[in-house]
Amino acid sequence: MLPKFDPTNLLATMSVLEDVTTNVNKIQDSVLEAILSRNAQTEYLRGFLNGQLDKQSFKKNLPIVTYEVIKPHIDRIANGEPSDLICDRHISLLLATTGTSGGIPKLIPLTAEELEQRILFGFLYAPLVFKHIEGLTQGKSLMFYFVTRESETASGLMVRFMITCVLKSVNPTNSFLWDRVQISPHAIAICEDTNQAMYCQLLCGLLQRENVARLGAPYASSFLKVIKFLEDHWHELCSNIRTGRLSDWITDAQCVSGISKFLTAPNPDLANLIEQECSKTSWEAILRRLWPKAKCIEAVITGTMAQYIPLLEFYGGGLPLVSSWYGSSECFIGINLNPLSKPSDVSYTIIPSMGYFEFIEVVKDRQEAGHVPADPVVVDLVDVKIGHDYELLVTTFSGLYRYRLGDVLRVTGFHNNAPQFYFVGRQKVVLSIDLSKTYEEDLLKAVKNASLLLEPHDLMLMDFTSRVDLSSLPGHYVLYWELGSKFKNAKLYPNSNVLEECCLTVEESLDSVYRKGRKNDKIIGPLEIKVVKPGAFDELMNFFLSRGSSVSQYKTPRSVTHEGALKILESKVAYKFLSRKSPSWELHELHSSR
Repeated sequence: MLPKFDPTNLLATMSVLEDVTTNVNKIQDSVLEAILSRNAQTEYLRGFLNGQLDKQSFKKNLPIVTYEVIKPHIDRIANGEPSDLICDRHISLLLATTGTSGGIPKLIPLTAEELEQRILFGFLYAPLVFKHIEGLTQGKSLMFYFVTRESETASGLMVRFMITCVLKSVNPTNSFLWDRVQISPHAIAICEDTNQAMYCQLLCGLLQRENVARLGAPYASSFLKVIKFLEDHWHELCSNIRTGRLSDWITDAQCVSGISKFLTAPNPDLANLIEQECSKTSWEAILRRLWPKAKCIEAVITGTMAQYIPLLEFYGGGLPLVSSWYGSSECFIGINLNPLSKPSDVSYTIIPSMGYFEFIEVVKDRQEAGHVPADPVVVDLVDVKIGHDYELLVTTFSGLYRYRLGDVLRVTGFHNNAPQFYFVGRQKVVLSIDLSKTYEEDLLKAVKNASLLLEPHDLMLMDFTSRVDLSSLPGHYVLYWELGSKFKNAKLYPNSNVLEECCLTVEESLDSVYRKGRKNDKIIGPLEIKVVKPGAFDELMNFFLSRGSSVSQYKTPRSVTHEGALKILESKVAYKFLSRKSPSWELHELHSSR
């Protein structure tokens, strides 16, 4: 576990970071020893280890598992059975995950001790940003956070999302840490009405625009939703600033109290300035224009979030994009030691104190997602090799053992003795017809290549998802695209030639198995892009939020199978385009991945 340190002491924090990335092997061994010795008498471990707590027995006898395997144990705890089914410490709450194509959250056990460790983890990367980006100490952060209404299991065990846990952990004894760095009062951030919270955080940021040194949100997608909200509400925000009076629909007592500290008098000059910028034909660089002293945008921009990089660059006008850390509801894992690295070059350094980490070597052509080979190559953290891809297994203090996280990481180097990883994507097939299997990583790359064709026409890809259509033979891939214009009020009439070329570009970017099935075997039909009306993906998000997802942690699923979600998308289709040509494929490609 991480040693306790003073997060206000930057030198002490950097010292801890250097120590944990140097003594990696020793720390990993001690973490595993602590987890096994603590939890030796749990029902789960007794069933496999019979008191044999050495590393060799752990690796030999404990199976590699997915959520479905441990779900019955978690369900029993949720229904009132004791935590020692899987963990010797009291499980204080269950974390709900987001991002599944069906939108049903998984429930992940968390102890109070591990929550404290995750908060310490967050303090570890703070000095890195200050070290690499000049001027951050001259202002505060306008970071947009949103809580999700918590729920309880049948036995009364709390269910929360991770962002909500962190926000609710702020209390009178540590609130000074929040106040030192955040523009918006904590009371506004924990408002459960997302619209009121978003509006008031924006209003705080605009009223204190000269004091904003950093912008952002937990994920790129959630930050873009804030920009869209600003686009829809800037007239009203200007009116509030001009009159010094808050809109009547803001009724949450904490929001009203929090904003009253800043909205103290009419400020027509500021309202006119904001109105002038927001009224311009293009919103390019709008963030830099509204917050002229901002030094960076901080949000996760790796993995599936990489799709949003062009939009952030458009709105940010050159502000550096900082992807600070890598983690999940199951475990916090790595930190970006080079915050100013290019988005495409971001690597995360594993923090070995956060859990015990193992790695399944990934050979995509032989390993299907969701399937572990009979004799998988599993290596320890210190034994990974540069350039190799691995799927991550985590063993945590809160009762997960050799748990498949589903993320694929590529080793890019080492910091001291700690490996650094590029986040490749999910080890997940998102689309499949016959023998063709398209992984999330490959779909993202293909869509990125195709979206470049939109740029000369001043169009931007705002969001996308996909599905397989088997209603006719042969089946084919369908992509749902929401487009936006670089200019306000421009008509979105996509050129059919351009969109048909986008269809073909996606197909050309997919692997040889897909292209063979499409061109040679004729078992896959032409790829289809359905352009949906503006706001379609907001409705899709609202659908998944209604099923238990979180605004702060919501990620658009890259493939959709749920009937309700598909009904929303289909009802918003404005244009349809098909590939008019077959993608290239040559016989020699039978012996290569391309």
